Amino acid sequence: EKNLKLEEKIIMLQQQNEELRARIEQNTVITRQLSEENANLQEYVEKEVEEKKKLSRTNEELLWKLQEGEAVSPVKLLPPPSTSLYHCSSESSSPAKVRTLRR
Repeated sequence: EKNLKLEEKIIMLQQQNEELRARIEQNTVITRQLSEENANLQEYVEKEVEEKKKLSRTNEELLWKLQEGEAVSPVKLLPPPSTSLYHCSSESSSPAKVRTLRR
């Protein structure tokens, strides 16, 4: 009788062991996926930071040029008399490009 109880307990513990191994394997797969996604997100963030720095430098340069242009000759900024203020070129009306993050 004692042997039967021990055998039942062994079977129960073996089943628990198998379930735990399956959970470990599942967690390992999820961990790999999350690590890969994390690496992709870090790369995306780094690219965005670099793009932001580039845009900031461009902005600074344009502000400097604008200030230098105003200091040299404020008349430069006025449009020629024959140019319509409501003229819209095809370049300026194009929509801005938007990047999306793939998941």
